Amino acid sequence: MPMSDAARTPQERLETQVSTSEPSLFAKCHKFFAPDGDYARVKAAGLYPYFRPIERNEGTRAIINGREVIMAGSNNYLGLTSDPRVKEAAIEAIRKYGTGCTGSRFLNGTLDLHLQLEERLARFMGKEACIVFSTGYMTNMGVIQALTSKNDIIFSDKDNHASIVAGTQVSLADTVRYRHNDLDHLRRLLERAQAERPEAGKLIVTDGVFSMSGVIARVPELVELAEEFGAALMLDDAHAVGVIGPGGRGSAAYFGLEHKVHLTVGTFSKSFASLGGFCVGDRDVIEYIRHTSSAHIFSASMPPANVATVLKCLDIIEQEPERLERLWKISDYMREGFRSAGFNVWNSQTPVIPVVIGDMMTCFRFWRELLEEGVFVNAVVPPAVPQGQALLRTSFMATHTDEELDYILEAFHRVGKRLGVIQANGSY
Repeated sequence: MPMSDAARTPQERLETQVSTSEPSLFAKCHKFFAPDGDYARVKAAGLYPYFRPIERNEGTRAIINGREVIMAGSNNYLGLTSDPRVKEAAIEAIRKYGTGCTGSRFLNGTLDLHLQLEERLARFMGKEACIVFSTGYMTNMGVIQALTSKNDIIFSDKDNHASIVAGTQVSLADTVRYRHNDLDHLRRLLERAQAERPEAGKLIVTDGVFSMSGVIARVPELVELAEEFGAALMLDDAHAVGVIGPGGRGSAAYFGLEHKVHLTVGTFSKSFASLGGFCVGDRDVIEYIRHTSSAHIFSASMPPANVATVLKCLDIIEQEPERLERLWKISDYMREGFRSAGFNVWNSQTPVIPVVIGDMMTCFRFWRELLEEGVFVNAVVPPAVPQGQALLRTSFMATHTDEELDYILEAFHRVGKRLGVIQANGSY
């Protein structure tokens, strides 16, 4: 009796693929699981860290594999995902509007809640108008695709988020990538474009806070370059709104330049404890995006509960500035704690604090031993980071207690010494 395909090993499926009618397109899928590949090695060693089911989430604590752990890998920066006021707002929206809109904003999917949220966000961010999208990923794709065309040039930081990269790929514009945060390199690229294609529209796009390093973009110099070369400047503040700047208004506000940055995009899946994204800017630009962005026109709109969640989070952010102050105090404390123990945290400036391990397999072992110690973080390996720079991405919440923070540092210190990542005499 022939062996079923499900019973075959990945290697057997790869070897027999060419002799079957299966499309050659799928060969790479089988190769991904080959016994000599990274996936198989990590799985065999019991070190695979991804797609781990969380059975319960209570902010700074979560249940994984039936065991409570301290969550040090969430983007829930203000700790609002489990706030009773936020949950009640979502429940009330479901009672009033149901669970979904069943259509795009363009047709039957616009609620009064959507308009209220756009008005509130525009006011909060100090801009004329706002458009909301169903996810943060779609926001970057949709804005870039709508605004740029084959006669334009996009200048994109090499460390930008994958959603920005996707936006440049669906755009018909030419894209040039400048070295990470290297504005001398960006200047040279702008000068060349100005000399060779002076008529081209130009868009400079960058993360406001880089999601892996926690570094803040050099916004003042970006503003100067945008003005000098007549370029539009777009900041992705997914990890900045609700985190940095006065009142949590993001990277432009952090430098007092909110009126100099043309477009700011953000997501609701971090500080706003929900799902979706937004873009703020001048009214005509936002209305143009609203009527031309495929990601907006052809996608179902944000469900009512998600919108109501963001609105309630906005209320709390505006009414409780002490959350932001606590978040910054925690960030400074943890950066200093990691450095004192001997860890490399790059140049982090925010609650995103990378702990560089180096070797990929060592990084996975560190991740597993931390989990056994009762601390959950995120393992990040190439190609998401450079070769030899595998890291554990930690991120912190305003609701972490001092005791939880100290336990996280102690666990890192214990595991770091055991695995030889830090010297035994680390000072923590």
